[in-house]
Amino acid sequence: MDDPYKILGVARSATQDQIKSAYRKLARTLHPDLNPGNKQAEEKFKKLSSANDLLSDPAKRARFDAGEIDATGAERARQSYRNYAEGGAGGKYSDGFRFGDNADDIFAELLRRRSKGRRGGGGGFFDEEDEPLRGSDAQYSLKVTFPEAAIGATKRITLPTGKHLDVKVPAGTKDGATLRLKGQGNPGRSSGDAGDALIEIKVEAHPFFTAEGHDVLVTVPVTLPEAVLGGKVTVPTVDGKVVLSIPPGSNSGSVLRLKGRGIPHGKARGDQLVTLKVVLPDRPDTDLETFLRGWAEKHPYDVRAKLTMG
Repeated sequence: MDDPYKILGVARSATQDQIKSAYRKLARTLHPDLNPGNKQAEEKFKKLSSANDLLSDPAKRARFDAGEIDATGAERARQSYRNYAEGGAGGKYSDGFRFGDNADDIFAELLRRRSKGRRGGGGGFFDEEDEPLRGSDAQYSLKVTFPEAAIGATKRITLPTGKHLDVKVPAGTKDGATLRLKGQGNPGRSSGDAGDALIEIKVEAHPFFTAEGHDVLVTVPVTLPEAVLGGKVTVPTVDGKVVLSIPPGSNSGSVLRLKGRGIPHGKARGDQLVTLKVVLPDRPDTDLETFLRGWAEKHPYDVRAKLTMG
C-alpha cells in the first residue's frame, strides 16, 4: 500500500490537526456521494480513509513510524517471524501476530458511522461534512441594448452546464447593475440550498440615445426648410418611431419634449428630449446662395450682439 503520508499530502512531522485538515479537504472532493459511478475516485477515497485511520490514531501512527506495522495496520514480517521463533521448533504463530482491518473494512465502518451520525446517534468522521451547506453564488454577465435597459426586457442566457435561464431585466436598469436569481447558482451539499446566480448587466453604448436621470436625450437633424417653415418629422424613441411637430422658426439647439417617452420609474415615466440640429445640404446649392444673398441684404440681423469679449 502507498505511504499514508503521501496519500494525505502531509509531512511525517505533521501535527494531528494538520492530518485531520488534510483528510477533510481531500474527502470533500473524493467522497463517493460526490462522484457517483466514478470507480477511480472511489478507490482513492478508500486509500484516503485507510491512511487517515492509521495516522489519526497516535498509537498506530507511532507503531507505523517505528516500522512495527505496515500501511494497512498489519504487523511487519520480521515481528511475525520473531513470535514464531519464540514458540520453538514445533511452535506456532503467537497471538501477537495479527492483521489489521483492511481498506474495505475501514471504508464500510466509515459509512456505518456516517449513517449513524445522520440519524443523530453520535459522531463520525463525516459529521461536519454531512451538515447541509449552501452552494456558492455563480457570477455571470449579460449585455443589453440601451432600449432594453430603458424599458425592460427578458433575455436568455446559457450557463456552462448547458442550462438556459430567462433573465428579466427591469426597466431603468443601469450599466453595472447586478441582478440576483435566487437558487440558480451552484448546488449545495448534503441537501443544502443552491446558491444564487448574480448577473452583471452591461448596457451597450447607443449611437444616438443617452440618458439623463429618467429622461432620454437624442439629437435630431432637420433641414433648413423644416427649421424655417416648420413641419412634421419622424424621430426614434426607445419604444419605436413617432412623429414630432417642428415649430416654424426653430433654431439649432432648440429642445422639444416628447412627454412620457423616457425611462419608467415606478408608476411614472420620464420624457424624451429632442435637440434640433439644422443641417445644410451636403453640396453647395446655387439657388440657395443666390436667394440668401438677396435676402440678407434686405433683412440684416445680428445673432452675436449679446456676446461680450473678455
